[in-house]
Amino acid sequence: MARSRPGILLALAFAMAAVAALAPAPVAATKYNITKILAPYKEYSKFNEMLSKTRLAYDINRRQTITVLAVDNSAMSALDHYSLQTIRHILSLHVLVDYYGDKKLKKLAHGSTASSSMFQATGSASGMSGYVNITRKDGKVSFMTEDADDTAKPSRYVKSVKEYPYDIAVLQVSSIISSAEAEAPVPPPAPVDLVELLSKRYCKSFASLLSANAEVFRAVNETKDNGLTLFCPVDSAVAAFAATYKNLTVKAKTAILLFHGVPDYFSLQLLKSNNGMVTTLATASEKKMDYSYDVKNKGETVTLQTRVVTSSVTATVGDMEPLAVYAVDKFLQPKELFKVVEAPAPAPEPSSKKKKAGHGEGDDDSSDDSTADAEKGDAAPALLARWVVTAAATAVAAYASMG
Repeated sequence: MARSRPGILLALAFAMAAVAALAPAPVAATKYNITKILAPYKEYSKFNEMLSKTRLAYDINRRQTITVLAVDNSAMSALDHYSLQTIRHILSLHVLVDYYGDKKLKKLAHGSTASSSMFQATGSASGMSGYVNITRKDGKVSFMTEDADDTAKPSRYVKSVKEYPYDIAVLQVSSIISSAEAEAPVPPPAPVDLVELLSKRYCKSFASLLSANAEVFRAVNETKDNGLTLFCPVDSAVAAFAATYKNLTVKAKTAILLFHGVPDYFSLQLLKSNNGMVTTLATASEKKMDYSYDVKNKGETVTLQTRVVTSSVTATVGDMEPLAVYAVDKFLQPKELFKVVEAPAPAPEPSSKKKKAGHGEGDDDSSDDSTADAEKGDAAPALLARWVVTAAATAVAAYASMG
């Protein structure tokens, strides 16, 4: 029995849906840099500066769906008497791990909702104290924490500063959001003797180089309590580089030692889950020089690529936030001081004519065919999907016009 026209249309619709499901997923949304977003707005310069100092900027940039509640410079004065770690907790309440643009705020269902903040999401808050209540009443939107006391005043929504829909919204609020738990004093990190730590595990020779250079030793110790990741070459790596190091100028020795320090805290998990360029303590000391390198990860392996040498992380020497120290198997050499090692150019592929000639001589070309197939792996299904969808759509239109 012939199928009815509605049945055929339904079958074709299902076919189109199935093909669409097999099509490649869209590229992930672009990641945005909060400090760059805020940079043109001088009225938020103190807020922006504190996001960097507390390392919240890095945490914000790692997320794709987020709302930042910025306050202007005058409102930031409310934080003047708090320690840096306490300020981090307080400002964590100003980072909501969901998207709330201007339109969404003005269309709140039932006039209120609660959103988890970075203070809650990172495990720093106890119970529900890291949640922020968002309330719309009489056309005005306000923000207040779950644990705010009776005397606390809500922080009012002022305006939208910048929005990238469903990725990041930056909004201005009238004041710092109050929270008894976030404002509680945070004990300073336990003192760490870097030389002792390095000497006990893998890096005794590198510890001697640090302690022998007063400028480097001071810079490292001044940075470690605010966020520092130090990559220390193991003793064998220092020994292999000793002759070269000895012939460097005093300025170059200082730069290369500072090159091993990154002024931010990176846990091993963060290193394994993020690829990208990092600046170093040498970047800050040499204004006209870059002194950065690429952190790359593949599986469980983390490498540091300076364009002169590639060094691998081999062990964790110490990890106590805000300080992390990792042993590496080679002395890091910056491109500013040493000749860049150019990657070898890939071998040219044989032309189609040569391939045909080779076939006539009985050559085994199975590897060429498999490589070609592998290169088409993404394109072929996409092309097929487009063809089937087009054909199905044409058929649907044709059947729809019948009768």
